[in-house]
Amino acid sequence: MESGGRPSLSQFILLGTSSVVTAILYSVYRQKAQVSHELKGAKKIHLGEDLKSILLEAPGKCVPYAVIEGAVRSVKETLNSQFVENCKGVIQRLTLQEHKMVWNRTTHLWNDYSKIIHQRTNTVPFDLVPHEDGVDVAVRVLKPLDSVDLGLETVYEKFHPSIQSFTDVIGHYISGERPKGIQETEEMLKVGATLTGVGELVLDNNSVRLQPPKQGMQYYLSSQDFDSLLQRQESSVRLWKILTLLFGFAACATLFFILRKQYLQRQERLRLKQMQEEFREREAQLLSRATPEDRENLKSACVVCLSNFKSCVFLECGHVCSCTECYRALPEPKSCPICRQEITRVVPLYNS
Repeated sequence: MESGGRPSLSQFILLGTSSVVTAILYSVYRQKAQVSHELKGAKKIHLGEDLKSILLEAPGKCVPYAVIEGAVRSVKETLNSQFVENCKGVIQRLTLQEHKMVWNRTTHLWNDYSKIIHQRTNTVPFDLVPHEDGVDVAVRVLKPLDSVDLGLETVYEKFHPSIQSFTDVIGHYISGERPKGIQETEEMLKVGATLTGVGELVLDNNSVRLQPPKQGMQYYLSSQDFDSLLQRQESSVRLWKILTLLFGFAACATLFFILRKQYLQRQERLRLKQMQEEFREREAQLLSRATPEDRENLKSACVVCLSNFKSCVFLECGHVCSCTECYRALPEPKSCPICRQEITRVVPLYNS
């Protein structure tokens, strides 16, 4: 605490930072909790013969947020893997990722760094169909790349290390970047894979569509079953809740510390003010009963102990009111007993 009783700049920064981080974490937690709540409220619909009749009875032939599970089936053509034979799918994602070591001038350490230098995603129309044979019903999946959890499977992955000469190694050390290599990855949503879709289910011209939901709700196309997907979301909510509580506790603890310091400082000021009043009353009583010679001695006496002579000058206020022993006994931060101004220097007083 500063001498004026105000919190220090570092305390203000700590309180402000913890409060801002708590607010951000709480905002993320609310969003995650909202997503989890919406998932819990999604209507589970079985992909069977009665699907169209369910949608016909729904308002506007639409279920705003539905859960449906089925097997992936291409509508016409399929995508063939570039690296794996007899691997067919409806979504294909090819990624080239660069890996290198970068010198950190702050920590003086080499840190791993990676970035995607090329990525291409190919798609073809596909449906979700029942796992059972003989059931003539299909759900057309629209805008699959808009989903937040696209259940792609990695079918090929290979790391191509960088080949470097001695000159290249020296140059990389000087530049602060050491290439490690390129990682090539192919991911696919295979034909026949089980997919859980969560979105808006619509019946339009005797065809059923699964599309991104309205009102800002999340669109999912996950390889996990619905219970696992919901459990993962709830775990994420718990994690953000714990982080919010931890930083919230830190903010409250900082605020309590500042308020406690303020309270103790105020109590100290009241105590010193009371001591000054008692001193003035005592001094007045002594002066009223003292002889002229004693009054001169009292004027030179320390205002704290009234027994020793004044022996030091307080700067910057310039008051001469205390003996050296009482000055040393003053609480930190030391301030003048007369005006409460902070004492920056003390000059000895010599009486001749």
